[in-house]
Parts: sequence; structure tokens; C-alpha cells
Amino acid sequence: MESKDTLISDLVTDIHNGKLQLPDFQRGWVWDDNRIKALLASISNLYPVGAAMFLEYGNESIHFKYRTIEGCPASASSTKPSWLILDGQQRLTSIYSSLYSENPVDTRTEKGVDIKRFYYFDIRKCLDTTIDRIDAIISVDENKQIKGFGRNVILLDLSPTNSEYEKKLIPANILLDSTKFTMWQTAYFNYYNCDPAVVQEFMQFINTIQMPMMKYAIPVIRLDKDTPKEAVCQVFENVNTGGVSLTVFELVTAMFAMDDFELRKDWEKIHNDKFTGDILSKVEATDFLSAMTLLTMYKGYKNGGPAVSCKRKDILNLKLKDYKANRTQLIEGFIEAEKLLAEERIFTNNDLPYSTQLIPLSAICSVLIENKQMNVTATKDKLKQWYWCGVLGELYGGANETRYVNDMTGVMDWLAGGTQPKTVQEAYFQSARLLTLKTRLSAAYKGIMALIMKNHSKDFISGRDMDFASFKADNIDIHHVFPQKYCQEMKYDKTLWNSIVNKTPISYDTNRKIGGTAPSKYIKNKIEKDNKVAPEQLNEYLKSHMLSPELMRSDDFAGHIIYRAKALLDVIEKAMGKPISGRDSEDVIKAFGASLK
Repeated sequence: MESKDTLISDLVTDIHNGKLQLPDFQRGWVWDDNRIKALLASISNLYPVGAAMFLEYGNESIHFKYRTIEGCPASASSTKPSWLILDGQQRLTSIYSSLYSENPVDTRTEKGVDIKRFYYFDIRKCLDTTIDRIDAIISVDENKQIKGFGRNVILLDLSPTNSEYEKKLIPANILLDSTKFTMWQTAYFNYYNCDPAVVQEFMQFINTIQMPMMKYAIPVIRLDKDTPKEAVCQVFENVNTGGVSLTVFELVTAMFAMDDFELRKDWEKIHNDKFTGDILSKVEATDFLSAMTLLTMYKGYKNGGPAVSCKRKDILNLKLKDYKANRTQLIEGFIEAEKLLAEERIFTNNDLPYSTQLIPLSAICSVLIENKQMNVTATKDKLKQWYWCGVLGELYGGANETRYVNDMTGVMDWLAGGTQPKTVQEAYFQSARLLTLKTRLSAAYKGIMALIMKNHSKDFISGRDMDFASFKADNIDIHHVFPQKYCQEMKYDKTLWNSIVNKTPISYDTNRKIGGTAPSKYIKNKIEKDNKVAPEQLNEYLKSHMLSPELMRSDDFAGHIIYRAKALLDVIEKAMGKPISGRDSEDVIKAFGASLK
């Protein structure tokens, strides 16, 4: 890797000739008209506009499909590039399009309306030090006109070349082309019959604006063709402080394109046609490739291949033939994973504890489908135990590539009669953690709420089970059991009343009706009296939430907290398949007021 300053006049020439092109993963150019004018102003003022990064074309391990920058002549597309632009695409496109190309610049207004523009420097304003440079740069439409609000009113017309001379507006797209610039200069002088004042003014423009722009250089980081794929991705992320980050998906897309396979279109088809559920609709393209790498490497490993790995370099080494071979199977794995989560009462992406854990889960489900084990009860029970250990043990919150691999191989070995995977072995839940779980920001919080619904919890008024249909139809959300207003009035400890111990999923309408009064009052007046719910029925509804009807009806807050905490810990133990230690420790007794054993 080397870095050196490069003249923009050389860069635009290389772009025009096709020596400098874009890898096909780079997205389209999106800068608006005002931003282009600001860029031109910065260059003419010799202000820095940032660095660019190029990759030498011809890397044996990186086969990128390439394309020319917008506005290049057709002949450029038939040229094999010497370099590919990894970073600086939009700046270089703006520079080439506005300062060199003969075509109007495809840009847009601030409101996003597509427009075509030519750019001009006002010679007199450029030399007036009281005028901001950006105000000395104008843009006109593709007909070289500026029109008023009435589209037939032309405020400025530069389509006759003489108009450029008359208005002393020089085209920006000739400033870096010595031949075109000299021709325009000659015609300009002839138009004014070589008026000494005009000549002097123009020579000042050359010395102040044009020549400095010809010598203007930007820093260019050049990666040689021996740079590893993973390094290309890492270096890009390190230097790219703005714009859209380069992901492994972009790189794999460009490599697959060399074999005429459009990965982005294929992913969009998968996403639009197959991943229609709320959870799968939020799956990212890179997540899909990570799961694909896990699945591909696991199948290869079982056939004598190398050990399973899911680092960036492994995703970048994914072969198109393997992608095609495992595509359908992995889609089915993701769909099956979403079904399994629904069984565990996780219905939406907003309630998904860890999106990252969906990656190994889907890859595992893919293998189980192929082996016809997915619907075996014992298999699903173990799979669910592993899942809940990951969630309630809060083990998927950091860098997860190693855990993906350990769980992919570990779960499959466990299902075949081996030892428990690391996630099951390492997972633990502390009793006092219940009091620090307050919002959906925690995976364990989301998980416990799902376990409450899995307990066939029923709405306090309608009595409907909180399955997928009622979850959607009734706008189920999480609310306080002893209402917040009441707890504040009673001056209860906020650590207790605002924790998950005092919260449960109920419908929006039910929560609105029960209001902020004591449980005994809303039970009697709002639910039993106003909504005609029989006391014995309501008792069963409360029990389905692991709540004590007796403690609720007597407004026994302290007893309610102890009862609910014990019930939640019992459910957590069952889900994780292991006991929770310390339920009667001094710290727990101090925090809750009693033992939770």
C-alpha cells in the first residue's frame, strides 16, 4: 500500500480513457447540484476535499466486475482498467462530470428531483475577493439555460457560444483540458478584439483559478494487486469516514458478477419473495451470507474439509457454486427458524432478543431440514434450550463469529449424542438481574416477555391467548401490573416497580382501561364490573401471567414482587434447562426483601 498526491487533471484523463474505473459493487452517484458547486468552489480555492483509495486491478483472488464512471465515452468501457476506485467515487465522479466531460452532469435538486446541469465559472466574480467563490459558480440546464418559474421564461441562455463570451462565463468542463481551454481562450480574445483589459483580466483568471486547478492534487491511497480480500474490506472501512460503508456483501457481489451472477438481484428476490415475515424482513444481506458460509463450511467439514470458520475472509472466499447449491436449503432454514421463534412467542423483529443469533439458528435448521430431523421433538427441545441459553445468558451481544462456529458445530454434535455446546455450558442467569431488566434494550428482557406469553398468558379482559393473531390484532405491549402512577403515589422503590418483575404483556385497550389505580380497584371496577369478567375467570387470566390473584386483590406489593420473581426464575430455569444459583443469597434477600428459593 502506498499513498501519494495525484493531480486531478491526471485522474480525470484516466477516468475518461477507462484506466480508472469502479468495481461493480459501488452504488450509483448521488450528489446534488449545490454539493457539486461547493466541491468546485473548494477545488478552485485550493481547499482539501479528502482522499481517494484505489485497488490495482488484476488481483488473482479478487475478480471484480468493473464499470466506467457515469458520463464516460463508450470507448472507455472496452478498456481493462489499471485501477479500481474503492473510496472517493462520488467526489471523483463529480470532478470528472463537471470539470471534464462534454455531457451534462446527471445530478438532482436538494429535494431529490433528477436534473441535468452544466457548470460555469463567472470570470469577474472569481476575481472579486469580496464574493464567495461558490457564488461565482453557476449551473444551467442541459440546454445551457436558466429558466424562471414560468417554464417559457428564459433568464439566461448560454447555448450560443458567443453568449459565454458576452457574459464572461467560462465552462467548468474545459478547465482541466489544455487543448479545449486554449481554443476557448482564443475565441474569447477574438470576441473582444484582444481588448487589453479583457486579456489582462483573463490572464489573472488563469493565474488565480485555472493554473492552480490544473496543479490541484488529492491524496490517493493505492492498494497493490496482491492485497488480500479481507484487507481490502478492512482498509476501506478504516478510511471511509462518510458515505455508505463497504460490506462483505458488496465485495462478494462484485466477485460473483464476474461469473455473470447478480447477487444483489438474487438477494432482493429472496428478501421480497421469501422473507415476508416481520422477523425475516429485517434480515440483512450480510447476515444471509454469514449463515451461508456457516452452512457451506459445516457441510464441507463433515465431508473431510477444513474446520468451520465464519470470519470475514471466509465469507469473501465463498464460491458461487456453493452459494447456488445451498441457496434453497438456507432459505428454508431461515423460514423454519422464524417458525420456531413464533412457537416461542417471538413474533416481531422489535421483540427479537438477538438478530445475530438468527444466523447460526437458521444454518442449524437448514441442516436439520436436510437430515429430516427438524420436527423431531427431542431435537427441537434441545435446539430451544440452546436458543434460550444464548438469550437469557446474554451471550450474543458482542463479536460473535467464534460463537457462531462453536454453536454450529456444538449444537449439531450435541444433537448427535455429544456434549453440550459452549453456549449451553457457559450460560447463567443471576436472580438479581431481574431488577435491572427495565426496557427492550436488553435481550433477556425481550426473552422473558416471550416466555410469559409462551405460558399461554391471556389478556385480562378478553381472555384471549397471546398467540400471533391476538398479538397483532390486539396491539399487545408491555405494561406495569402495579401501575406506575399508583407506585409513585405509594412511594414504592422504583428499582422494584419499574423492573420486569412488575411488568407483563397486555393489550393496549386493557392497559388504557385499567389506568393508574391500585390493582384491587382496577380488578374490581374496570375489569370485573365494567367489562363483565367473572372473578374466577380473571383469577385464571392473572395466573397465566404468573401473577398471584390474592396478592393483587389485596394490593400486597411486596408479596407480589417476591411471588412474581420466583415464578419468573422458575420459567427461566425451565427454558435454560439448568438451575439458577444464589436465589437465597444475601444480595438477593437485600434486593428483594426475601429469599427467592
